[in-house]
Amino acid sequence: MLGTQWGDEGKAKLIDLLAGEADVIVRYQGGHNAGHTVVVDGQRFAFRLVPSGMLHPGKTTVIGNGVVVDPVTLIAELDMLAGRGIDTSGLQLSANAHLILPHHPIFDTLAEEARGANALGTTRNGIGPAYQDKAGRIGLRVQDLLDPTEFRSKLNVLMAEKNAILTKVYGREPLDADAIATTYLDEYAPRLIPLVADTVDTVHTALEAGKHVLFEGAQATFLDIDHGTYPFVTSSNPVAGFACVGAGVGPRHINRVVGIAKAYVTRVGAGPFPTELHDETGELLQERGREFGTVTGRRRRCGWLDLVMLRQAIRLNGLTELAVTKLDILDVLPIVKICTAYEIDGQRFDHMPLDLRMLARAVPIYEQLPGWESDLTEIRHHDDLPANARRYLGFIGETTGANLTYVGVGAERDQVVPVAGIIR
Repeated sequence: MLGTQWGDEGKAKLIDLLAGEADVIVRYQGGHNAGHTVVVDGQRFAFRLVPSGMLHPGKTTVIGNGVVVDPVTLIAELDMLAGRGIDTSGLQLSANAHLILPHHPIFDTLAEEARGANALGTTRNGIGPAYQDKAGRIGLRVQDLLDPTEFRSKLNVLMAEKNAILTKVYGREPLDADAIATTYLDEYAPRLIPLVADTVDTVHTALEAGKHVLFEGAQATFLDIDHGTYPFVTSSNPVAGFACVGAGVGPRHINRVVGIAKAYVTRVGAGPFPTELHDETGELLQERGREFGTVTGRRRRCGWLDLVMLRQAIRLNGLTELAVTKLDILDVLPIVKICTAYEIDGQRFDHMPLDLRMLARAVPIYEQLPGWESDLTEIRHHDDLPANARRYLGFIGETTGANLTYVGVGAERDQVVPVAGIIR
């Protein structure tokens, strides 16, 4: 399960829905820069590290090796869930997941400030620097908490390098490696160590027993560090293929790939956005959709649905099906538009241009469809959808070749319309 746009597609809602059919739910990449919200009986649950399927009792939930873990956030999230009566005992934490350390958000913030007008719009939570340390082979992993001597030794080497940069490049005070080690070993380790497991074994044991495993991605396709709108991307790979790496499974075990697309498009932070609306319609989408970042609180930029992006996402992820969320946000519009191609420097593009500078110059070519101007939030059956709403969904399916299976018509868990085999 993954996002096909720039994130905030409502993945958690569909993950929560499909988690009812799964035995194991695995978060495979990202960090606490993610914000996944599930609404059940009017209660909102915001997940950042814990898999969104946690709300289903009796499930095994896994934070995989591809995730970078901030102990403060994870512990606070577990305490929040326990305080609201949610059983968190089924959570397992990969021993190979990397830890976010105090210098990571500091370097994240310093780098963003140094970029000035060219800032990437990161969450400043330290995700990128944590992945940098991982790639540089100097990061600390969850399993290092199991050996205090080893943890301190590795941390001292790491902090010697980072403090040199802090003091000599940025003119900042050095961080105290001993104090950091004490906090992580005395405060965080007792809470995290009981969760540590060989999660690769957990996943394969489940698969070998014929159980269903659901892999949950954070962020989205066009925030992927390889396939997204680089450099305005995240520091990991949200695409479906990374589920194999971030959870430790082979490709043959993936037999269903569900992509999530919002009925319009939003983006947080900087970067090109061909269908972005700078008018009252954009404001309406922002207000009706409550488009504020779950993690940052920043206003999301809003625009019409972009099928050029969606077709590329279908290719990159090998989607077997597509769920469209927040269709109800368009309820009040007399006309809805869908971008089917771009015009760039007088040339038509039916696919994503390879050059980000070209994408920044892209002028969307729209198909205009009549709106339905009626409330969808109480609809639960495909036959009850207004004809124009079905026409809108049908256009998406026909133009992209996507097999639509679910349509979201509200924030609540049950506000979903199954449409499998009906709208294509």
